[in-house]
Amino acid sequence: MESSSEGVARVGDGGGGVVEDPAPTEASAVEAIVPEAAVPEAGAAGAIVPEAVVPEAVATAVAATAPASLSPSRAGDFMQCPLLYRFRVIDRLPEKPSPAATKGTLVHAVLERLFDAPAAERTAPRAKSLIPGQWDRLRETRPEVVELFADDPEGERLAGWLVEAERLVERWFTLEDPTRLEPAERELFVETELDSGLRLRGIIDRVDVAPSGEVRIVDYKTGKAPRPEYSEGALFQMKFYALVVWRLKNVVPRRLQLVYLGSGDVLTYDPVQADLERVERKLLALWEAIRLATETGEWRPRPTKLCGWCDHQAHCPEFGGTPPPYPLPITLPVRAPESGDGAQGRMGPG
Repeated sequence: MESSSEGVARVGDGGGGVVEDPAPTEASAVEAIVPEAAVPEAGAAGAIVPEAVVPEAVATAVAATAPASLSPSRAGDFMQCPLLYRFRVIDRLPEKPSPAATKGTLVHAVLERLFDAPAAERTAPRAKSLIPGQWDRLRETRPEVVELFADDPEGERLAGWLVEAERLVERWFTLEDPTRLEPAERELFVETELDSGLRLRGIIDRVDVAPSGEVRIVDYKTGKAPRPEYSEGALFQMKFYALVVWRLKNVVPRRLQLVYLGSGDVLTYDPVQADLERVERKLLALWEAIRLATETGEWRPRPTKLCGWCDHQAHCPEFGGTPPPYPLPITLPVRAPESGDGAQGRMGPG
């Protein structure tokens, strides 16, 4: 159902239910990136399916193809740097695993698996006991993560890294009480196609449904909460998910909740339908920009402080590199004839 309040708030205790703590709303993070765009009438087709069928979750060596869908992470890539989007989506350049991202994957797996246990057994010691097994599973499914500790023969760095993961898991118990939670879904893959033809997809960490039918979307973050002036950017991902759920189920989620394990903060937002309509307009405009770049091959880099962490500096013009040959056909813009070029059209038989 549609919420009657909207706003952002930080709370120290996520608890087990939907709490009321609205604060003043902020403008959409996407508004500063792309202009307003027309939106078709509401309505879409799609499905909610298990995570196991996520096509993007499996790295495959296939020929380059034009982008066919949009996820929160890929939308974020394009807004951060169009060239980064091209490298990841079209060129599919390899990237090295990072300790921080891999730790996040490990912690997410532990929190997901903990809910397999009966409520009374969802304790911090049990959660920490899951870490070794989930780390073994991660190494089996993603062998590249072993490279992170290839230069650590004594296992000292790995041991410290696993202790950091334990601390993140422990901190979660100070923010939410899993004995009071019975998630309706965990690691849920969602996908829908808008009337415009734009396909949206993503993976939601957790979906809680109250007895009244109200829906809460929860996402775990292993980093620190952003400063208040940057909170809207953090909520973009959550509003994206809320839009997909709304188009699929015709239900506006009651609450969006970001749980920051790195700093011990919980950021919440109560969306209304107008929020999601606005996000849809921005995504349509963003997708139009992606379509144009795909056709013209114009993927311009956008230098920021984040460039220091990019794996693709060797291919980036900003660092003296050269992008690989563009693997898709390029459509040149049609040039209007200049004055004196002669007739601009034709009528009659050929």
